[in-house]
Parts: sequence; C-alpha cells; structure tokens
Amino acid sequence: MPSTTVLKVAVPVPLYQLFDYLPPEAGSMPAPGCRCEVAFGNRRLIGVVWGQGPTGADVSPRPIQRLIDDDPVLDADLRGLCQRAADYYHHPIGETLHTALPAALRRGEAAHWPGEQVWQLTSRGRHADAAQLTRAPRQRQALETLAAHPRGLTGAMLGALGITRQPLQALEKKGWTRLVSREPDDHERPASLLREVPLTPEPEQEGAIHALCEVQGFAPVLLDGVTGSGKTEVYLQAMEHQLRQGRQILVLVPEIGLTPQTIQRFRARFTVPVRVLHSGLTDRERLQTWVEAREGRAEIILGTRSAIFTPLARPGLIIIDEAHDGSFKQQEGLRYSARDLAVWRARLLDIPVVLGTATPALETLALARDGRFRHLRLKNRAGNARPPEIALEDCRELPPHRPLSERSLAALQQTLKDGHQALIFVNRRGYAPRLICGDCGWQAECPRCDSFLTWHKAEQRLRCHHCDLQRRLPRHCPDCGSTDLRDAGAGTEKLEEFLGEQVPDWPVIRIDRDSTRRRQSMSRQLERIGEGEPAVLVGTQMLAKGHHFRRLALAIVLEADAGFLSADFRGSEHASQLILQVAGRTGRGDAPGHVLIQTRHPELPHLRELISGDYHRIAETLLAERHAAGLPPFGHMALLRTESRQPDEGRKLLTDVAASAPALDGVQVLGPVPAPLEKRAGRFRQQLLLLAPTRRPLHRSLGAMLDHLLGHPRARRCRWHLDVDPIDLL
Repeated sequence: MPSTTVLKVAVPVPLYQLFDYLPPEAGSMPAPGCRCEVAFGNRRLIGVVWGQGPTGADVSPRPIQRLIDDDPVLDADLRGLCQRAADYYHHPIGETLHTALPAALRRGEAAHWPGEQVWQLTSRGRHADAAQLTRAPRQRQALETLAAHPRGLTGAMLGALGITRQPLQALEKKGWTRLVSREPDDHERPASLLREVPLTPEPEQEGAIHALCEVQGFAPVLLDGVTGSGKTEVYLQAMEHQLRQGRQILVLVPEIGLTPQTIQRFRARFTVPVRVLHSGLTDRERLQTWVEAREGRAEIILGTRSAIFTPLARPGLIIIDEAHDGSFKQQEGLRYSARDLAVWRARLLDIPVVLGTATPALETLALARDGRFRHLRLKNRAGNARPPEIALEDCRELPPHRPLSERSLAALQQTLKDGHQALIFVNRRGYAPRLICGDCGWQAECPRCDSFLTWHKAEQRLRCHHCDLQRRLPRHCPDCGSTDLRDAGAGTEKLEEFLGEQVPDWPVIRIDRDSTRRRQSMSRQLERIGEGEPAVLVGTQMLAKGHHFRRLALAIVLEADAGFLSADFRGSEHASQLILQVAGRTGRGDAPGHVLIQTRHPELPHLRELISGDYHRIAETLLAERHAAGLPPFGHMALLRTESRQPDEGRKLLTDVAASAPALDGVQVLGPVPAPLEKRAGRFRQQLLLLAPTRRPLHRSLGAMLDHLLGHPRARRCRWHLDVDPIDLL
C-alpha cells in the first residue's frame, strides 16, 4: 500500500507526538492552525492541524470527524511560540496548544463572536410596575437600571453596578428580562486618542519614554524603577506612541487584583477599546476579548499570565508589569514562564517588550548587566515623594499571643491620629496557622499533607492550605480529651480582630483571598481605601503589588524572617522583593513613609541590608552568592518530581531515570530525595534536581531521561512532572 499524504494533528493528550488523520473530504486540506474534531480511541477530541506529511505503508489513518475552522485560529506567530514552549519545557505539543486556546475553543465552539450577551427588558418588563418589587429590592434595582438602558447591559456592566445574576434570573422567570446577543459595534477610531492630558514627566521618566519611543523592531527593555517612580506613566506614554501608529498593546500583570485599577488608569487616559483577560471572567467573556484582539478591535489588552497567548492583528508592544513576580510562572500542566514567553513572542513579532519592576528578578538583572536587555533606570520617586524610612523592630521578647510590639502599636495609633492610613502585612490568611493542645502538645495536622491545619475562625473550621481538606473545629483534644485548645501564630483574621480591639475608632479593612472571594469585592475594597479616610489595612501579598495608596504612611511587616530562613535558595531574593514592594506602598502622598519590620532574628545579614531600601545593594550580594554556587542566573536548572501513593514508588522510578542520564560535561543530577513537603494531598513526593552551567547539555540530558521515563513501567503508577527553570523547590 503506497504512502498517503495525511494531516499531522496535535491532540491534547500527554503523548509527545503528532497523529495522522485523513482530511474529511478528498482534496480538502485545512491550513495549519485550524481545529478539527478527531476520534482518539473511544473518545472524540478537539485537535489542531499542525501540517501535512506522508504516512507509512503499515498505517491506516482514520479521517477526521469534523473540520471546525475555515481559517487558522492559531496564526504563525502563536504556532511558533507554542512550538518553542513545547520544545523548551519538554511538554507535549497537543497539551501546549490546549493551554494556549480559550476554554470555549477547546470545546470546539466557533472562533468568532456573534455579539455581546446583554440583559434587556422584554415588552412586559418595560411596562412592569417597579412598586410591585418593594419586598425584592435587588430585583427592583435591576429592573430600574435596565429601564434606563434600552439597548441592554452586559453581565460585567451590571456587576460593576452591584447587580448580580440572581435578581436578573428572577426577573427572567417573570418574563420581564431576557439575555440576548447584540451585534458588535463597528470599530471606529475616535477623533481624539486621549481622554486626559498626559502628566509632565520627570527628567528620568522623559529619558525612558524617549528611549522606548525610539525603539525599532525587537528590543527587550528592563524598566527598573523604584516604587513610586512613575513607571505607569512611562508605560502610558510609550503606549500612546504605539497607538498613534495603529498598533495594539498587550499588558501582563501578575494578579487579577491589579486588573481593576490598571484598566481604570488606561481607560481614563485613552479613548480606544481596552479589554481584559483573566481567570475571573466567564468563558464567553474570555472568548469575546480573544476574538476582538484577533480582529484588531481591542487595541489594549490587559491580562494575567495566560494572556500571553492572545492573538494580535497589529502587534506593537508587550509590557510585563511587576515583572519579578512569581505569579508569571505557571505551576501545573505546561509550567511556562509568561515573562520568558513574552520575550520570545516579541522576538517572533519583531516588536519591543518592556519588563517593568522596582525589584528585578536576578535572572533579568543579569541579562541587563550582560547587555542582552536594555537597562533603563528610574532611581527617584516622582514629584516630591521621598523613599520610606525602614527600621527593624526586635521582637525576640514579644509574647507569642501578641502580634504587634508596643512600638508598632504606638506608631499605628499615631499614624491614624494624624489622619493617615496604615498597612499591617502578614502573608498568612486565616485566624491562626496552628491549633494546639495546652495540656499534651497535640497539634492539628493535615492527614493528607506534611503540614498543619489553619484555623479559620469565621467558618469555625480547620483548613489545609495545600490540599484544601477541611475539618470542623474540635471541642476536645483528640489525644488527651482536654478542652484547653489554643491558637498559635497570627493570620489576617486574628489581626483584624486584634486591631478592632486596639484601635476601635478606626475601620480595619482586610484584604486576602478569603475576604475578596466574591466578584467585585476586591474593587469595592480598593475604592474604599482610595477614599483616603484614616484606616488600617490588613492583608497578604495581594496588597504588596502595584497599588497606589496616596494616604498610606505606615507599613508594619510581620513574620519577616521566614523567607530569609527558607531552604529554597531563592528565599532571600523573594523575601527582599516582597518587603520592599510593601514598603513602596507608603509615602506616595504628602506624608513621608515609614516601615517597621518585626523580626525575631535581627542579626540576619540580608535583613539588615534591607534597611537601606536599596534593592540593588541586596541584589549584588545575592548575585555573588549565586555565582559562587553556580546557581541561576549563573547556571540552569530543571526539577523532575514524582507523586505516588506508596512512599518508595517514586524514589525507585527516579533512581532508574537518574541512571539513564548521559554523562555530559557539567550536568549534575542531584537526588532522588524527598521534596521539602514530602506528603501532599495523600501522595508522597520525590524529586531529582538537574544543574548545568549552560542550557544545551541540560536539555540533552532531559531529553534522554524523558525517553527512558516514558517507557518505564513504574511511570504508569506515579504522577510526574518536569519543571524547567523552577522557581519553587518546595
């Protein structure tokens, strides 16, 4: 049987190959990047056509079941990005493409947007008497709002007005509202690009803006500016330059919580369409933004990590804000770094990419110092703002039940009396990280993880923050029956309660993952802070990134020692970045900023260096330590980790895999050893760490090890993943 030209299809399965299928009709050969539905075993999956080629004489490929797209949904730029990501991270190409597509397209839905889904009043609703709804105030509000907007409002618009889906659905049951598709408006560029006049830049800002506007073609730029130096204004004026040339801008931020204030800033400055992409949106909302970006109707796209895969009709500039942040690294599935993919994609598109941060990752800083990234510095705060004063607060004698020292509490009270705001930062949510028995010393542990259960007092439950196991709060110690159960340590809930007692005349605003779980709650809390009234802010790292609090004069950092004592070699870097980012929230208005770092280890060298507030001074020390140890950025790393029900299963698998690694110069294979958190979600974790001075031998070793691993019988009894350039070794 002669060979036949077939379609090479990438299918979302954990196999490192393409699969052969016949086109649906004779002579019909879809282009690469088109989706198709294929039979795979006894399943039907959505794959992506990757190319064409011959099939062997002993193979009888099946025809694809359905061709979904006439035109590619993944253009050449995105296909190139996905191929490079699959190769670099040693991940199956089918699963890589699956990651790049919006959820709606993964299910085979049409890759076009028929129109916005809007809520409108029906003819009955337009004549309904709102007075009938006196006992249903939320329905009445929804009815009156829609009556004032005859063309209808989207769910996002209604949500911004405080109207949830429940009252809309209740009105729908009455026959008063309906959800309809409204055709998208033709995009006409407004007469004026700007809605407000740009700020007059400081000399350092002006130099950075000029440099970015001069860039032609691919150019990676590190915009290295202290907190409060006006990096956002530099972004805005560089964006204006691109928009005037009819180009699109893609902006990545690390957290959903930063999206509302950033998009508000963009929309206040520009009249062009600004769209968002993040996990908090519905699948339909994400598809709408994806289509609008591909068609060029969305001119500014703001998103979190996965937005790096957004198609662009007229690409002009990519910006990564808070580029040091670990949230840009995906921690499951395709473990990619959006920061690195942004640089790769900018090269493919031949456009500039800007990495903005006050505390650059050491890898980025090394690239800038080697001349591979252009380095733009903003050393001074904008306007008359001065850098905050940072001091260590020795808490070795502080009783365990008191979260704040007397000095910290006095500084807090004085700040509030002066009419300013204060931030208490602790990177622990819940009430207390441990529950212990005062008689026998029992501690509430997670039976599925090597960790303690956190007490969430508001729910009266114990919860594991690793596997989310939940238990009711016990009344008695399960070991000795004692009722003397005590909390140890402090989380955001306990701080909120403690401060309510210590400063009862001022509001306490808590912001963490629990308090902002409901939609729009984060935006409402930030609006409340933005009003500027004296208040105490209590929060986790959600408050440390990129926020502009003009009335914040004091920050108190709790549990500052943990990062500097971490077993992870990046612990000191991440702790320094986090503390300086918290410090940078203060002193942005008229009042000077003050920072107190509570510590039980004031002798730590890196912690003492932090008092200067000079991140580059700390970075020099850390880079010297890394260079001596051959660690990134002076070496390259990969982590292979297994998870198994039996303690020895993963260790035995990794022992065999390590023995298969070729003896290449400079490649070290360390392990297998138990992971620092050995047991998680009922599985035992073992890991191999590979270190090499250059990337090429490291990836050759990984390729050989994966070949051995994929054919190993134990691989079916273990979960495993490979993480190239890991940022979390715990």
